[in-house]
Amino acid sequence: MYSNESIDRIEKIKKLKEAWVIVYANNYHWKVDIQDVLKKQDKSKEVELLQETWASWDFKTAWRMMSYKSHWKLAFAKITDHTWTIQICFMKDKFKFNTWKEVIDSLIIDSEEKSSYKISEKFTNVWDYIGIIWDLFLTKHWELTIFVKEFQILAKAIRPLPEKFHWIQDEETIYRQRYLDMIMNEESFSRFKLRSKFIKTLRDFYDKNSFFEIETPVLGNAASGAAAAPFITHHNDFDEDFFMRISPETYLKRATVGRFERVVEFTRNFRNEWSDPSHMQEFSAIEHYSAWWNYEDNMKFTEEMFDYLFKNIPELKKEVLVKDKMWLEKMVNFATPWARIDYIEWVKNACGIDVSKYFIWDEKMLIEDIKKAWVQFEWMDKMVVPTLIDYLYKKVLRPSITGPAFVYNYPKTMQPLARQSDTNPEIVEQFQVVVNWWEIIKAYSELVDPQIQRTNFEDQAKAKEMWDEEATPWDEDFVYAMEYGMPPQSGWWMWIERVFSLLTEQSNLRDVVLFPLMKSEKNN
Repeated sequence: MYSNESIDRIEKIKKLKEAWVIVYANNYHWKVDIQDVLKKQDKSKEVELLQETWASWDFKTAWRMMSYKSHWKLAFAKITDHTWTIQICFMKDKFKFNTWKEVIDSLIIDSEEKSSYKISEKFTNVWDYIGIIWDLFLTKHWELTIFVKEFQILAKAIRPLPEKFHWIQDEETIYRQRYLDMIMNEESFSRFKLRSKFIKTLRDFYDKNSFFEIETPVLGNAASGAAAAPFITHHNDFDEDFFMRISPETYLKRATVGRFERVVEFTRNFRNEWSDPSHMQEFSAIEHYSAWWNYEDNMKFTEEMFDYLFKNIPELKKEVLVKDKMWLEKMVNFATPWARIDYIEWVKNACGIDVSKYFIWDEKMLIEDIKKAWVQFEWMDKMVVPTLIDYLYKKVLRPSITGPAFVYNYPKTMQPLARQSDTNPEIVEQFQVVVNWWEIIKAYSELVDPQIQRTNFEDQAKAKEMWDEEATPWDEDFVYAMEYGMPPQSGWWMWIERVFSLLTEQSNLRDVVLFPLMKSEKNN
């Protein structure tokens, strides 16, 4: 449904087209950004001189018109682009109109002659894109203003922006129509520009550290690489179900079998789990693998990465306020070095349970011991040992960590793809980085022994049969690749939205996702 204002705009478009005006351009070259216009203030002229001689510069630019007010023979508008906002001035009889076919003083519309000024006043609207040729002057209030020499319409807007949109607090409206949010909310637009810079800086860091960026499949025969429920889709040509990528881990490690020593992927992952401000089913991540490293090398690499980010992105602050799951706020300082927390030791100190003593089929014993420690969480009676240990840690230890902190020394039952410690076979060489309840990074020394990997997959398959949806499924092809020889290595994974939301003090991941997935409106 169109509003009366939209119907009026559609009518104006019709009349302009009937007058052979092109209202949707196919290009506009040599645009000057507003930010660069502002740097030319020292070249501004007296407005009286411009009135006499017209504009003399032949600078071209194109922007969206944000406001328009006419005063008899004079009209002022605000226009904005991706860099800033500036005022422009239309002075009657001092500029021309470009139809895209010719530059004219007036045009016949509806059997009436319309001057260039009248066209700007009656046939352009706020939110239209216009192109102009211009000069500069300072108003009596010392505001740098563009004096229009020539203008043309580049794209007409049919729908006006909702009235007072910048006061809308409804998150759903903002997420569904992010483009409107970015038009009016400078903070929102700047955040997404910063995210782009954040990703580029990360890519630069990997390039400086001799990593090859590669791509791996989004669809696979097995939902391996992480403990999570997958999305399933059907391949019509193969007549077979496939799984959307939970993690690119097993394919990246296959690449190390094929001579790559350092590989990284900026990836989109899909996990068919719950939604809340700290979880999304589709998200961006970075995952890398480096031959000849162990997990301690990746701790050092992580600290170097964050030092590089803060050095090269001055907009980021090392000290930020971070809200935990209960919305309690703490000040977190990302200055390195970061704290180290022993997972097994600290869980034992928190609740008296030594989680390294429980093996894959000890769930009844562990559930009983958890209850004896007066700890309770939902669905625990249906969980197997790895999931029970994870939920116990999240209940008794993770909420107390401010961080950033490396949490390391995990029980081997927790990670079927991680390498056991040579000094203690009951733990794996793994760490996670925790920041005030949020887990943002995970890494381990990788398991490269195919026989142990096969046994671990078999145990996980049994757990899945016992209704543990998060158990890692069997991946025969991955084990097959390992049997050709996989080099010693360490893998590392970081959730981009989660890290970026912390660094920009956002409490909902969707505030750093340009177009977050939403339910269709018909299902609301």
